[in-house]
Amino acid sequence: MSQILSSIEQAIDRLTSDLLRQQRQDGAWEFCFENGTNIDSYLIILLRTLDMEDEELIRQLHDRILAAQHPDGCWKLFRDEDGGNLSATIEAYYALLYSGYSSCSDEGMERARHYIQSKGGLGKATSILTKAILAATGQTRWPLAISSIPLELLLLPASFPISFFDFSGYSRVHLVPMMIMADRRFSIKTEQTPDLSGLKNSRTEDEDHQPRGFKAMKDQIEAGVKRLIGVPRHIHEAATKKAEAFMLQRIEPDGTFYTYASCTILMIFSLLALGYDKNHPLITRAVQGIKAMQYRLKDGHLTIQNSPSTIWDTALLAYALQTSGLSDSHPAIRCAAVYLRGKQQDKPGDWSIHNPGVPSGGWGFSEPNTIIPDVDDSTAALRVLSGFSRSGPEWREAWNRGLNWVLSMQNEDGGWPAFEKDTDNHLLTWLAIDGAKSAAIDPSEADLTGRALEYLGNFVGLDNRYTPIKRGTDWIIDNQAKDGSWYGRWGICYIYGTWSALTGLIASGLPARHETVQKGVKWLLSIQNEDGGWGESCKSDRQLRYVPLGESTPSQTAWALDALIAALPYPTAELNKGIEKLIASLQDDGWTAVYPTGAGLPGNFYTHYHSYRYIFPLLALSHYKRKFGKL
Repeated sequence: MSQILSSIEQAIDRLTSDLLRQQRQDGAWEFCFENGTNIDSYLIILLRTLDMEDEELIRQLHDRILAAQHPDGCWKLFRDEDGGNLSATIEAYYALLYSGYSSCSDEGMERARHYIQSKGGLGKATSILTKAILAATGQTRWPLAISSIPLELLLLPASFPISFFDFSGYSRVHLVPMMIMADRRFSIKTEQTPDLSGLKNSRTEDEDHQPRGFKAMKDQIEAGVKRLIGVPRHIHEAATKKAEAFMLQRIEPDGTFYTYASCTILMIFSLLALGYDKNHPLITRAVQGIKAMQYRLKDGHLTIQNSPSTIWDTALLAYALQTSGLSDSHPAIRCAAVYLRGKQQDKPGDWSIHNPGVPSGGWGFSEPNTIIPDVDDSTAALRVLSGFSRSGPEWREAWNRGLNWVLSMQNEDGGWPAFEKDTDNHLLTWLAIDGAKSAAIDPSEADLTGRALEYLGNFVGLDNRYTPIKRGTDWIIDNQAKDGSWYGRWGICYIYGTWSALTGLIASGLPARHETVQKGVKWLLSIQNEDGGWGESCKSDRQLRYVPLGESTPSQTAWALDALIAALPYPTAELNKGIEKLIASLQDDGWTAVYPTGAGLPGNFYTHYHSYRYIFPLLALSHYKRKFGKL
């Protein structure tokens, strides 16, 4: 036991020293939120479409995209993605050609073209963003999934069976610009636009897969539109103006739309569709906001982050350092706390539509974010501020506002969403868009609910005697899978959800001997790798079952260990073997250290958080030391 504790202490010291060295002067940490090559591709296409000359940036993005190509010609979203990813390959091929730094005759481009043709061509792309970029630049027609949704949807009141704000916030901000463009059948080409007609397949180009319930959803929307009073032309004009205003009212101070590069790029194209000049200040400012999201990777390549994770990373890293033993009086913790308090939001955002009358008090994900708080970032920041709530009225006020906001966001079913309360109209999941079941709504999830309960239990002192905690606990118990696991929406995937659920249940006062906890523990132990660690494939979120990665990753190993530490009364051989693997993995720079363990949209968007190899190992090791260090 003394040997393993000695190894833990050494690892904690190394992680702590590394993090203190990397902290910014303002108290924040700035790690990369790496999202594959899609945003890099979109930005090249956008810059060329706008005739904006930034050759150095375009060349560097081109080089990064090209370096990510696989030997068979494809691009992948994650290492073990079977057969590559057609949408990512189409985007990369298009962007490389549009950049002007690759040509059709290049060997790598020929391999990419053959791959795309072998998979059915442009018409077989599954990503709605790929389809939108292709349609906006004149390569394909607008998909029925978008063109069949009338802009008048924005005028339907909340009392209708379907209204625009029934969609999740992150789907709305992507849908609106696409709906504007599709409504106008917009497309734009330049003299430099590549000709992708050779990648079309006449047998697949006009196909539009419609899920079984898509017609029922369309019928509900059309029935609502028919009840609008007025001349159809005037109604349509009003809907167009409302769609435009929706975007303009949600532009952040840095010029981006809702802080996401993806929907900002779509907004720019939609502004062109509305008649804005390419050099309009809104467009040039938005482009500058996207460019500001660039990050230089360790391999020297440059990438564009979809939404930098600075607030999320800073909150979790400061909390991990507090857990490791740094006091609130330590300059690094104090500085991080001041930074986070300054990022607490004080303006009502879209979250207030379903949660009216509640003062703002949450935190967002990225620094430019002023109107999009979420439950996970808010509880992360509040953990750091917990000890400061007794330091003076300004700290106490921030703590109370944040706590009240998190409690107010609990759904009617007892769980917690990410961004907006009770946004779970399942009729919208039949939208004919790949991943709509995850993107269209923002329901209660095990990871959000578990982490909210962990914060409320361990940092506020609430347990199952309090109604909100009892309701949240019941929701988690009711949503456990038969095998003992839980699905996690924003991480990969069942390990993430099970970690969140178990730590939340125990913090809420559920005994470790409870059947639900024991089933979760048994499941985690059943999927432990031979090397002592844990690893789950990104394929889990598409197949909706646990898919082993075959190797162990640092963050997933740390999640599993942290859950076991919370649930076990004493260290076991399996737990100690996992700790040893985790410590060994901290020195590993192989592919398992960079495998994506963050999830955005199943099958379409995954994230490698560069911060995770610090945050979660440090938390797991510190929790082990705290609980078992004196045994």
